[in-house]
Amino acid sequence: MSNYQSPHDLKSVPAFVALAPVEANAFLAFNHAVERKDGLIPPKYRELISLAVALTTQCAYCLDVHTAQAARAGASREEVAEAALIAAAVRAGGTLGHALLAQRLFERHRDEAE
Repeated sequence: MSNYQSPHDLKSVPAFVALAPVEANAFLAFNHAVERKDGLIPPKYRELISLAVALTTQCAYCLDVHTAQAARAGASREEVAEAALIAAAVRAGGTLGHALLAQRLFERHRDEAE
């Protein structure tokens, strides 16, 4: 984590929730869907998915929490590595997709300028 982020920040979540309880509780309820034990997706896979998303959104706190929870759910280092590389590949694919959009938009703007 960067100098600005610390795992100790997570201890301030209850105080932060108290500042905007309606919104925070709605967020937390949504977030608890990740932790469901009775869903069709087993907890280990839920955590590997969450970890992959944390890697692509680059949320250090999410990375910390979901790495720990993936380990507790029985994920191996190899599964974590595969999830990370799959996330990297999908993110790279998104870059390519947006590059194609940028090319089309460039052509449109160039044509409008002429």
